[in-house]
Parts: sequence; C-alpha cells; structure tokens
Amino acid sequence: MDSGDPNPAGLSKDQQKRANRSLVYRLLIMTAGAFAFGWALVPLYNVLCTVAGIGNAQAKEGKVTIQEAIDPNREITIEFVADPASVGSYEFRPTVASMRIHPGKLYDTEFYAKNLTAGASVAQAVPSISPSVAAKYFHKTQCFCFSPQRFGAGEGRDMPVRFIVDPQLPPIVDKITLAYTFYDTTQSAARR
Repeated sequence: MDSGDPNPAGLSKDQQKRANRSLVYRLLIMTAGAFAFGWALVPLYNVLCTVAGIGNAQAKEGKVTIQEAIDPNREITIEFVADPASVGSYEFRPTVASMRIHPGKLYDTEFYAKNLTAGASVAQAVPSISPSVAAKYFHKTQCFCFSPQRFGAGEGRDMPVRFIVDPQLPPIVDKITLAYTFYDTTQSAARR
C-alpha cells in the first residue's frame, strides 16, 4: 500500500521543513540529556553506594580512621553470608557463619573462594550490609571486595576481611548481616 509519496500527511514543503527542524531539535535535546545523564551517573553511583553501604567507598579511598572506643557492655551478632553468582564456577563461603562482637573493637574474619574451572579467572565480590540503617556504622578497613581477585586454575584461598562497628550504632540493632555476592568477571577483565 506504499504509494511512494515522501509526504503522506499532505504537508506543504514549508510545514514539512518546520516539522523536520522540530524533530532534529528534539533529537538533539534528547542526545544532550542522555549525555548529561551518563556523565552524572558516576557521582550518583557513589552517593547510592554510600547511602546503601555497598562497596564501602570511604575505605577504598582510605578515609576510614580506626579509633577503638570499645563498648564492653554491648554485644551484637555479625552474620556472614556468601552467594556465588549463577555465572561462573566458584566455591565461595565464609569461614565462620557468625560472631559476637563488641562495637568499637577491630575484628578479623575470612571468606574462602575456589576457582572450580580448568582455567585462570577473575572474580569480584560485591558486599551488602543489612539492616540498611547499620551500613554507615559498619566499616571495612581491609577487604577482598576492594579489588578484583585473580585465581589460577583450581586455585582456592582464604580472603581476609577486617572490620569495626561504630559504637554509635543505634541500640535497636543487635544483629548485622554482611553478605557478599561473588561474580565471575573474567570476560570483562579481559576486555580491559
């Protein structure tokens, strides 16, 4: 049913030029908006990570200072959860399921990871802390999640986490869960 008419709406040449010009302006505005949005994603991502307690950007930048002001009268439970992502082949688990701690004291724990493939691989751990209100009081000073982890074929190892819970943690919080999802990033690391 295509009649081959380049002007099926029956617009005059002048109207068609204005319509085309308007379309070009709208497309340019959309392109500029998409560019601005993409440019703003990095600071937005940093804000989101800080608010959600993901990635602990302050510790990565070395901004966390350790001041042990131990609260001996308070104990909270820290639970450790490990989740290997569905992509990739890793064994991944905490070495202890939980521990009782005193806020203000520096603690160490470990997670174990093993590459189950016959080739070298790279993995990245993404942390999350719950309840979300506890995220700003939970500080990792050393963590395998700060950088990609390289594994040889069949290699397994313990990976340390050092953390401190701020004594200013609200009193209603008596349990914190530190969870990691372990992603195989071999392909994206190879592209870099």
